[in-house]
Amino acid sequence: MSRETRWWWIRHAPVTEHAGKIYGQSDVPADFAGTETSIHGLAATLPMDGVAIVSDLKRAVATADALRDAGAAWAEEHREPAFREQDFGDWQGLSYDEFAAVRESLPHKGWLAPAYERPPNGESYSDVVGRVVPAIIRHTALAAGKDVIAVAHAGAIRAALSYALGLDPETSLSFSLENLSLTRLDHIESGDDSGIWRIVCVNRTFG
Repeated sequence: MSRETRWWWIRHAPVTEHAGKIYGQSDVPADFAGTETSIHGLAATLPMDGVAIVSDLKRAVATADALRDAGAAWAEEHREPAFREQDFGDWQGLSYDEFAAVRESLPHKGWLAPAYERPPNGESYSDVVGRVVPAIIRHTALAAGKDVIAVAHAGAIRAALSYALGLDPETSLSFSLENLSLTRLDHIESGDDSGIWRIVCVNRTFG
């Protein structure tokens, strides 16, 4: 029987400190006010004996801690810098009005900019896909046959969907991912090295 490695992708809790601004890889805290139902719903849904792979930005780490406090459990936990949000470089800290003025155009309809546009001193969304996918491949091999609880960011989860579905990066920007939502992607081993992916759910919310 082919082994299945189940990825449970969770977007971190909301951020209010920088509401209305571009924060990207800025290490801003999560705000858990009003999230109790979502946190407990997620914790009750997650498997109890998996491997947690958590972005090293503190809003993701705090979300993993909150899930554990609500009853979630995993056998081991690792920090993964490759699962950080997109680095928006000189755009970070700008309000959306300031950003529109800097670019002299309206923001991209699905993200801040097209997938291949690299902000000054930052990275493009295509660059995000390029760093997230190798980490997924590595952790899938290391945790083969297990459950992987990945607490990360919208950009990283869209990158995972882009990889699993074989989508162009620009197309994967169309996915809407709420804070504290669950996206489940199962990797099934096959005769070749790549295997196949089964999409169980995308952007499932709790409460």
